[in-house]
Amino acid sequence: MINPFFRNSGPFKISDILQLINLDDLNIDNDQKIIDIKDLFTSKKNDITFFHSKKYKDIAKNTKASFCLTTKILKDELPKSCTPLVVENVLVSTSKVTSKFYPSSINDSFDYTAKDINETHFKNKVKYGKNVLIGDNVTLGSNCLIGHNTIIEQNVSIGENCSIGSNVIIRNTLINNNVTVLDNCVIGKHGFGFFPINEKNLRYPHIGIVIIGENSEIGCGCTIDRGSMSNTVIGKNTYIGAGSKIAADTKIGDNIVIGALGFVNKDLTAPGIYAGLPVKFIKKNKKK
Repeated sequence: MINPFFRNSGPFKISDILQLINLDDLNIDNDQKIIDIKDLFTSKKNDITFFHSKKYKDIAKNTKASFCLTTKILKDELPKSCTPLVVENVLVSTSKVTSKFYPSSINDSFDYTAKDINETHFKNKVKYGKNVLIGDNVTLGSNCLIGHNTIIEQNVSIGENCSIGSNVIIRNTLINNNVTVLDNCVIGKHGFGFFPINEKNLRYPHIGIVIIGENSEIGCGCTIDRGSMSNTVIGKNTYIGAGSKIAADTKIGDNIVIGALGFVNKDLTAPGIYAGLPVKFIKKNKKK
């Protein structure tokens, strides 16, 4: 997973992680260092992962992780090289562990580092409207346009020949060349992920980012959430209609059109036109 923005606070001893999720009396080396938490597919030796649904059992059989948060029913699907950590609620435990590794990924308050573009080195590099703010760790390619009242918050990279509309907020996002983002879009904020526990909601951290492929267009008023454990990816030559919502961790392939007000809550791979709540395949794109 491409993740250049959230800093990993690890490694941690496995004993620290076990204490966090209320596990003990396991016959393991408590001093073993755990480097990161990742999904089943991308995890490696000395990583911890999670496995909460049988629909991922084929991936689980081949995970390279050293430890896995899982259930009693699913633990036997893991390879011998991966030690199962049986917990009461896999996703809640995963949230706690992820928060320990990536504490800065939990909240999305306003970007206090943002300052007027006239106070930055971008003032002579791009064309921009009034009241444009730029945060830390931002790069802007040549020949870009930025509309009025737009905030490019921290951790954003925008390629060449891009047009960003007015009243747009972007953070934790990689935008490739020749992309158009129309007015009133919000891109890269965390998704709607939480768990109710003892009359209090536990916010699920989102350590993924948004990646938008080249030659794409995002219509007015769209929201694209960054991923939780993986990235939200928009393929190249993809057009998303006005008012659409792209859920966290979603992958949208190349040459796809999303109709206005569409809700994308699963991966879309086949080129074509999609629409609806949630979106469904409508028809193939017309040949040019």
